[in-house]
Amino acid sequence: MDYKVNSASDNSVFVETESYRRLLEALEVIRESRGNILHVVGAPGTGKSANLYRGIQEVGLDVYEVPCNLESSDVDADYVFRHLLDEMKAELGADNRRDLYRKLAEFDAVVFADRFHDSHDFSEFMGFSQWTATAGSETLKFYLRCIREYMGNRGAFRNMNIIFQTAWRFYFRGKKLDIFTDIPILSSVLFHTLRIPFTAVRIDYTVTETLNIIKAHSGADEEEIRRYIELYGCRPRTVLEKMRSC
Repeated sequence: MDYKVNSASDNSVFVETESYRRLLEALEVIRESRGNILHVVGAPGTGKSANLYRGIQEVGLDVYEVPCNLESSDVDADYVFRHLLDEMKAELGADNRRDLYRKLAEFDAVVFADRFHDSHDFSEFMGFSQWTATAGSETLKFYLRCIREYMGNRGAFRNMNIIFQTAWRFYFRGKKLDIFTDIPILSSVLFHTLRIPFTAVRIDYTVTETLNIIKAHSGADEEEIRRYIELYGCRPRTVLEKMRSC
């Protein structure tokens, strides 16, 4: 069984948590206003996608998920940026960039989530996360290019809501970590800094919440689940995958 959620249809089993309730509050603001930028952060394996897709569905948002379907990782930042715009224009039938932004503003929110980061999980193409894994300094160039685009089109972006499933991942001693959640003190500082210009919600759980989520997906007894939580932390998907592999 694959415990990774890539769309609302994958979310047949869901357990509400305090993090999810905070996310719902942020999504309800998006439903009622424009010009919002929401970052959803969380450690790998916590289920950011599961929470985000469930929340979008519950609040009833009409969203556009930005695609990223790269045929190769051996491309530079400018190519990736142009490719993303071309993909969106083709999907939405936009004639030019101005027309594209007008069409995007018709949605309740524009979402950068699994279809953007992890398209390789459900297609033959490469997602943005695979490109960044080998892009080196080109990744920073891409982000700077996006900032310039935003600053040059602030009027258009004021009419949109944007939701980012935000991750800044790295590997340490063979373990995948996230800079916004997994580094003591620094992660807290970075997360609270992110909340100054934007809205940000962190997906994390108590041990009890983690137990409830895992029980909903697994027939394992509580003692066994607690042992895995001690090893891998309050990351339900990670725990479920480790339990399945043993």
